[in-house]
Amino acid sequence: MGGKRYKRTVAFSKNSTNLFFHILTKCNLSCKHCYINPKQHGYETLDIYHIKAWLDIFAQKAKKTNLIILGGEPTLHPELAETIWHAKTVGYKSVTIDTNGYFFNSIISRVTPNDLDYFSFSLDGATRKINDTIRGKGSYDKCVSALKKSVQEGFGTSLIYTVNTLNIDELDMMVPLVKDLKIHRFFIQILGIRGRSAKSIQKGASEKLNQVSPSRWMEIVPKVAEKLANLGVKVTYPKVFLSPKEPFECAGLVADNYFIFPNGRVYRCPLCEDFPLNSQEIHKNRLIHRPKINEQDLFNLNIPEGCVMNKLIQPCNITYNKDGKPEYKIACCLLKEE
Repeated sequence: MGGKRYKRTVAFSKNSTNLFFHILTKCNLSCKHCYINPKQHGYETLDIYHIKAWLDIFAQKAKKTNLIILGGEPTLHPELAETIWHAKTVGYKSVTIDTNGYFFNSIISRVTPNDLDYFSFSLDGATRKINDTIRGKGSYDKCVSALKKSVQEGFGTSLIYTVNTLNIDELDMMVPLVKDLKIHRFFIQILGIRGRSAKSIQKGASEKLNQVSPSRWMEIVPKVAEKLANLGVKVTYPKVFLSPKEPFECAGLVADNYFIFPNGRVYRCPLCEDFPLNSQEIHKNRLIHRPKINEQDLFNLNIPEGCVMNKLIQPCNITYNKDGKPEYKIACCLLKEE
Protein backbone atom coordinates (compact mmCIF):
# COMPACT_ATOMS: atom_id res chain seq x y z
CA MET A 1 0.00 0.00 0.00
CA GLY A 2 3.11 2.16 -0.24
CA GLY A 3 3.40 5.68 -1.47
CA LYS A 4 2.64 8.94 0.23
CA ARG A 5 -0.90 9.43 1.50
CA TYR A 6 -2.62 12.76 1.71
CA LYS A 7 -5.01 13.76 4.42
CA ARG A 8 -8.08 15.60 3.26
CA THR A 9 -10.97 17.26 5.00
CA VAL A 10 -14.25 15.60 4.08
CA ALA A 11 -16.43 18.63 3.51
CA PHE A 12 -20.16 18.41 4.01
CA SER A 13 -21.54 16.77 0.91
CA LYS A 14 -24.34 18.70 -0.72
CA ASN A 15 -24.93 15.83 -3.13
CA SER A 16 -25.71 13.06 -0.68
CA THR A 17 -27.92 12.44 2.33
CA ASN A 18 -27.13 10.51 5.50
CA LEU A 19 -30.05 8.94 7.35
CA PHE A 20 -29.30 7.68 10.87
CA PHE A 21 -32.36 5.59 11.72
CA HIS A 22 -32.77 4.37 15.30
CA ILE A 23 -35.36 1.60 14.99
CA LEU A 24 -35.43 0.95 18.75
CA THR A 25 -33.75 2.24 21.91
CA LYS A 26 -33.47 -1.09 23.73
CA CYS A 27 -29.95 -2.52 24.17
CA ASN A 28 -28.34 -5.45 25.94
CA LEU A 29 -25.37 -3.33 27.07
CA SER A 30 -25.03 -0.26 29.30
CA CYS A 31 -22.00 1.50 27.82
CA LYS A 32 -20.72 4.41 29.88
CA HIS A 33 -20.86 6.76 26.89
CA CYS A 34 -24.18 5.69 25.33
CA TYR A 35 -25.99 8.72 23.91
CA ILE A 36 -29.43 7.10 23.83
CA ASN A 37 -31.83 8.92 26.16
CA PRO A 38 -35.18 7.08 26.21
CA LYS A 39 -36.95 10.01 27.89
CA GLN A 40 -36.09 12.08 24.82
CA HIS A 41 -35.95 9.37 22.14
CA GLY A 42 -38.77 7.05 23.17
CA TYR A 43 -38.98 3.55 24.59
CA GLU A 44 -40.60 2.11 21.48
CA THR A 45 -39.45 -0.66 19.21
CA LEU A 46 -40.80 0.44 15.84
CA ASP A 47 -42.87 -2.19 14.06
CA ILE A 48 -42.05 -3.09 10.48
CA TYR A 49 -45.04 -1.15 9.14
CA HIS A 50 -43.70 2.12 10.55
CA ILE A 51 -40.10 1.30 9.63
CA LYS A 52 -41.08 0.82 6.00
CA ALA A 53 -43.30 3.91 5.98
CA TRP A 54 -40.54 6.06 7.47
CA LEU A 55 -37.97 4.73 5.01
CA ASP A 56 -40.42 5.53 2.21
CA ILE A 57 -40.54 9.18 3.34
CA PHE A 58 -37.06 9.58 1.89
CA ALA A 59 -37.72 7.49 -1.23
CA GLN A 60 -37.09 10.43 -3.58
CA LYS A 61 -33.66 10.92 -2.00
CA ALA A 62 -32.89 7.22 -1.59
CA LYS A 63 -30.49 6.89 -4.53
CA LYS A 64 -28.15 9.43 -2.92
CA THR A 65 -28.85 8.46 0.71
CA ASN A 66 -26.56 6.45 2.98
CA LEU A 67 -28.75 4.63 5.49
CA ILE A 68 -27.28 3.73 8.89
CA ILE A 69 -29.57 1.51 10.99
CA LEU A 70 -28.98 1.86 14.73
CA GLY A 71 -30.57 1.34 18.15
CA GLY A 72 -30.14 0.73 20.93
CA GLU A 73 -28.93 -2.50 19.48
CA PRO A 74 -30.55 -3.06 16.05
CA THR A 75 -29.87 -6.81 16.00
CA LEU A 76 -32.41 -7.11 18.84
CA HIS A 77 -35.12 -6.13 16.36
CA PRO A 78 -36.93 -9.25 15.12
CA GLU A 79 -37.52 -7.72 11.68
CA LEU A 80 -34.08 -6.26 11.01
CA ALA A 81 -33.53 -8.42 7.91
CA GLU A 82 -36.84 -7.25 6.44
CA THR A 83 -35.79 -3.67 7.19
CA ILE A 84 -32.59 -4.18 5.21
CA TRP A 85 -34.41 -5.80 2.29
CA HIS A 86 -36.96 -2.99 2.14
CA ALA A 87 -34.21 -0.34 2.16
CA LYS A 88 -32.57 -2.08 -0.80
CA THR A 89 -35.92 -2.31 -2.59
CA VAL A 90 -36.49 1.42 -2.11
CA GLY A 91 -33.04 1.98 -3.60
CA TYR A 92 -30.91 3.45 -0.81
CA LYS A 93 -27.36 4.22 -1.94
CA SER A 94 -25.84 2.20 0.91
CA VAL A 95 -27.06 0.36 3.99
CA THR A 96 -25.00 -0.06 7.19
CA ILE A 97 -25.86 -1.79 10.47
CA ASP A 98 -24.24 -0.42 13.64
CA THR A 99 -23.93 -3.25 16.18
CA ASN A 100 -22.11 -4.31 19.33
CA GLY A 101 -21.76 -7.82 17.91
CA TYR A 102 -23.56 -9.78 20.64
CA PHE A 103 -26.40 -11.03 18.44
CA PHE A 104 -24.47 -10.90 15.20
CA ASN A 105 -25.24 -14.52 14.30
CA SER A 106 -28.97 -13.79 14.29
CA ILE A 107 -28.63 -11.38 11.36
CA ILE A 108 -25.61 -12.66 9.42
CA SER A 109 -27.45 -15.93 8.80
CA ARG A 110 -30.27 -14.02 7.07
CA VAL A 111 -28.48 -11.51 4.84
CA THR A 112 -25.68 -11.55 2.29
CA PRO A 113 -23.08 -8.97 1.19
CA ASN A 114 -25.46 -8.20 -1.68
CA ASP A 115 -28.10 -7.07 0.84
CA LEU A 116 -25.87 -5.05 3.14
CA ASP A 117 -22.96 -2.73 2.40
CA TYR A 118 -21.38 -2.65 5.88
CA PHE A 119 -21.50 -4.09 9.34
CA SER A 120 -20.09 -1.44 11.68
CA PHE A 121 -18.90 -2.57 15.12
CA SER A 122 -18.05 -0.58 18.25
CA LEU A 123 -14.88 -1.40 20.16
CA ASP A 124 -13.53 1.07 22.72
CA GLY A 125 -10.27 -0.45 23.81
CA ALA A 126 -7.41 -2.41 22.28
CA THR A 127 -7.41 -4.56 25.40
CA ARG A 128 -10.19 -6.53 27.01
CA LYS A 129 -9.75 -4.63 30.30
CA ILE A 130 -10.30 -1.12 28.92
CA ASN A 131 -13.04 -2.01 26.45
CA ASP A 132 -15.02 -4.01 29.02
CA THR A 133 -14.66 -1.23 31.59
CA ILE A 134 -16.44 1.07 29.16
CA ARG A 135 -18.84 -1.31 27.40
CA GLY A 136 -19.41 -4.18 29.84
CA LYS A 137 -17.84 -7.51 30.75
CA GLY A 138 -17.50 -9.90 27.82
CA SER A 139 -18.12 -7.27 25.15
CA TYR A 140 -14.54 -7.32 23.83
CA ASP A 141 -14.59 -11.02 23.01
CA LYS A 142 -18.08 -10.86 21.48
CA CYS A 143 -17.16 -7.92 19.26
CA VAL A 144 -13.84 -9.36 18.06
CA SER A 145 -15.49 -12.69 17.26
CA ALA A 146 -18.23 -10.95 15.24
CA LEU A 147 -15.66 -8.79 13.44
CA LYS A 148 -13.73 -11.85 12.33
CA LYS A 149 -16.86 -13.56 11.06
CA SER A 150 -18.04 -10.45 9.20
CA VAL A 151 -14.75 -10.23 7.31
CA GLN A 152 -14.65 -13.97 6.70
CA GLU A 153 -18.17 -13.91 5.20
CA GLY A 154 -17.21 -11.12 2.79
CA PHE A 155 -19.12 -8.21 4.33
CA GLY A 156 -17.78 -4.68 4.30
CA THR A 157 -16.60 -4.24 7.88
CA SER A 158 -16.09 -1.05 9.88
CA LEU A 159 -14.86 -0.40 13.39
CA ILE A 160 -15.78 2.59 15.56
CA TYR A 161 -13.55 3.76 18.43
CA THR A 162 -14.87 6.56 20.64
CA VAL A 163 -11.89 8.37 22.15
CA ASN A 164 -12.12 9.41 25.80
CA THR A 165 -9.90 9.83 28.84
CA LEU A 166 -10.02 6.11 29.68
CA ASN A 167 -8.97 4.73 26.30
CA ILE A 168 -6.88 7.41 24.55
CA ASP A 169 -3.66 5.63 25.53
CA GLU A 170 -4.77 2.47 23.72
CA LEU A 171 -5.61 4.12 20.41
CA ASP A 172 -2.13 3.46 19.00
CA MET A 173 -2.49 -0.19 20.04
CA MET A 174 -5.47 -0.45 17.69
CA VAL A 175 -3.15 -0.28 14.65
CA PRO A 176 -1.91 -3.91 14.78
CA LEU A 177 -5.35 -5.12 15.89
CA VAL A 178 -7.11 -3.48 12.92
CA LYS A 179 -4.45 -4.89 10.62
CA ASP A 180 -4.83 -8.41 12.00
CA LEU A 181 -8.62 -8.28 11.79
CA LYS A 182 -8.47 -6.97 8.19
CA ILE A 183 -10.91 -4.14 8.92
CA HIS A 184 -11.90 -2.05 5.88
CA ARG A 185 -12.86 1.22 7.59
CA PHE A 186 -11.90 2.72 10.96
CA PHE A 187 -13.86 5.58 12.49
CA ILE A 188 -12.36 7.56 15.37
CA GLN A 189 -15.01 9.51 17.24
CA ILE A 190 -14.82 12.14 19.94
CA LEU A 191 -16.86 11.57 23.07
CA GLY A 192 -20.11 13.51 23.08
CA ILE A 193 -21.17 14.83 26.48
CA ARG A 194 -24.74 13.63 26.15
CA GLY A 195 -26.86 10.72 27.24
CA ARG A 196 -25.19 8.51 29.85
CA SER A 197 -21.79 10.27 29.72
CA ALA A 198 -23.42 13.60 30.60
CA LYS A 199 -25.25 12.02 33.55
CA SER A 200 -22.09 10.36 34.87
CA ILE A 201 -20.22 13.66 34.85
CA GLN A 202 -23.10 15.43 36.60
CA LYS A 203 -23.20 12.74 39.29
CA GLY A 204 -19.41 12.61 39.66
CA ALA A 205 -19.33 8.87 38.98
CA SER A 206 -16.14 6.90 39.49
CA GLU A 207 -14.26 6.07 36.28
CA LYS A 208 -16.33 8.71 34.50
CA LEU A 209 -15.54 9.40 30.88
CA ASN A 210 -14.39 12.81 29.71
CA GLN A 211 -13.28 14.31 26.45
CA VAL A 212 -9.52 14.38 26.03
CA SER A 213 -7.76 17.73 25.95
CA PRO A 214 -7.16 19.46 22.61
CA SER A 215 -3.40 18.98 22.93
CA ARG A 216 -3.72 15.22 23.46
CA TRP A 217 -6.23 14.86 20.64
CA MET A 218 -3.96 16.68 18.19
CA GLU A 219 -0.88 14.84 19.41
CA ILE A 220 -2.30 11.31 19.17
CA VAL A 221 -5.30 11.01 16.84
CA PRO A 222 -3.87 12.26 13.51
CA LYS A 223 -0.72 10.13 13.94
CA VAL A 224 -2.69 6.95 14.57
CA ALA A 225 -4.96 7.73 11.62
CA GLU A 226 -1.93 8.11 9.37
CA LYS A 227 -0.47 4.79 10.50
CA LEU A 228 -3.69 3.00 9.66
CA ALA A 229 -4.05 4.80 6.33
CA ASN A 230 -0.57 3.61 5.40
CA LEU A 231 -1.86 0.06 5.89
CA GLY A 232 -4.60 0.69 3.36
CA VAL A 233 -7.40 1.24 5.89
CA LYS A 234 -9.83 4.08 5.23
CA VAL A 235 -9.72 6.21 8.38
CA THR A 236 -12.09 9.01 9.31
CA TYR A 237 -12.12 11.24 12.39
CA PRO A 238 -13.76 14.53 13.32
CA LYS A 239 -11.74 17.65 12.67
CA VAL A 240 -12.90 19.09 16.03
CA PHE A 241 -10.52 22.05 16.32
CA LEU A 242 -10.26 24.94 13.85
CA SER A 243 -7.78 27.78 13.99
CA PRO A 244 -9.37 31.21 14.51
CA LYS A 245 -8.78 31.99 10.82
CA GLU A 246 -10.44 28.83 9.46
CA PRO A 247 -14.06 29.29 8.39
CA PHE A 248 -16.74 27.54 10.41
CA GLU A 249 -19.60 25.75 8.65
CA CYS A 250 -22.58 24.07 10.29
CA ALA A 251 -23.80 20.82 8.74
CA GLY A 252 -27.29 21.74 9.88
CA LEU A 253 -27.23 24.55 7.31
CA VAL A 254 -25.20 23.16 4.42
CA ALA A 255 -25.62 19.36 4.54
CA ASP A 256 -28.45 16.84 4.52
CA ASN A 257 -28.30 14.66 7.64
CA TYR A 258 -31.24 13.22 9.53
CA PHE A 259 -31.16 11.52 12.95
CA ILE A 260 -34.46 9.69 13.44
CA PHE A 261 -35.71 8.21 16.72
CA PRO A 262 -38.55 5.80 17.50
CA ASN A 263 -40.76 8.51 19.02
CA GLY A 264 -40.72 10.36 15.70
CA ARG A 265 -38.21 13.06 16.56
CA VAL A 266 -35.94 14.03 13.69
CA TYR A 267 -32.79 16.00 14.48
CA ARG A 268 -30.31 17.60 12.10
CA CYS A 269 -27.56 17.87 14.75
CA PRO A 270 -26.59 14.98 17.07
CA LEU A 271 -25.49 17.37 19.83
CA CYS A 272 -29.11 18.44 20.28
CA GLU A 273 -30.45 14.99 20.98
CA ASP A 274 -30.69 15.31 24.79
CA PHE A 275 -33.23 18.09 24.38
CA PRO A 276 -36.60 18.61 22.63
CA LEU A 277 -34.89 20.87 20.09
CA ASN A 278 -35.55 18.71 17.03
CA SER A 279 -36.39 20.80 13.99
CA GLN A 280 -38.55 18.11 12.42
CA GLU A 281 -40.72 15.18 13.40
CA ILE A 282 -42.57 12.32 11.76
CA HIS A 283 -46.30 12.59 12.37
CA LYS A 284 -48.77 10.20 10.77
CA ASN A 285 -45.95 8.96 8.53
CA ARG A 286 -45.20 12.46 7.22
CA LEU A 287 -42.09 14.55 7.83
CA ILE A 288 -43.11 17.94 9.22
CA HIS A 289 -41.26 21.02 10.47
CA ARG A 290 -41.64 22.06 14.10
CA PRO A 291 -42.31 25.64 15.20
CA LYS A 292 -39.66 27.91 16.68
CA ILE A 293 -37.49 27.77 18.67
CA ASN A 294 -35.62 24.67 17.60
CA GLU A 295 -32.13 23.59 16.56
CA GLN A 296 -32.48 25.18 13.12
CA ASP A 297 -32.80 28.63 14.69
CA LEU A 298 -29.65 28.06 16.74
CA PHE A 299 -27.64 26.97 13.71
CA ASN A 300 -27.90 30.51 12.32
CA LEU A 301 -26.12 32.09 15.30
CA ASN A 302 -22.56 33.18 14.60
CA ILE A 303 -20.16 33.02 17.54
CA PRO A 304 -16.34 33.17 17.77
CA GLU A 305 -16.27 29.73 19.42
CA GLY A 306 -17.60 28.09 16.23
CA CYS A 307 -20.27 25.48 16.95
CA VAL A 308 -23.16 27.03 18.86
CA MET A 309 -24.45 23.70 20.14
CA ASN A 310 -21.00 22.80 21.48
CA LYS A 311 -20.87 26.11 23.33
CA LEU A 312 -24.29 25.47 24.88
CA ILE A 313 -23.97 21.78 25.69
CA GLN A 314 -20.30 20.86 26.19
CA PRO A 315 -18.27 24.09 26.55
CA CYS A 316 -15.58 22.33 28.59
CA ASN A 317 -13.55 21.68 25.42
CA ILE A 318 -13.10 25.40 24.69
CA THR A 319 -10.19 27.40 26.09
CA TYR A 320 -9.70 31.16 26.02
CA ASN A 321 -6.67 33.45 25.93
CA LYS A 322 -6.00 36.35 28.29
CA ASP A 323 -8.15 38.65 26.17
CA GLY A 324 -11.15 36.38 26.61
CA LYS A 325 -11.07 35.22 23.00
CA PRO A 326 -11.27 31.49 22.16
CA GLU A 327 -7.91 29.98 21.25
CA TYR A 328 -9.62 27.92 18.53
CA LYS A 329 -13.04 27.26 17.11
CA ILE A 330 -14.90 24.01 17.62
CA ALA A 331 -15.73 22.52 14.21
CA CYS A 332 -19.11 20.99 13.45
CA CYS A 333 -18.97 17.40 14.72
CA LEU A 334 -19.94 16.17 11.24
CA LEU A 335 -16.87 17.72 9.58
CA LYS A 336 -14.33 14.93 9.16
CA GLU A 337 -10.69 14.37 8.29
CA GLU A 338 -9.96 11.37 6.05
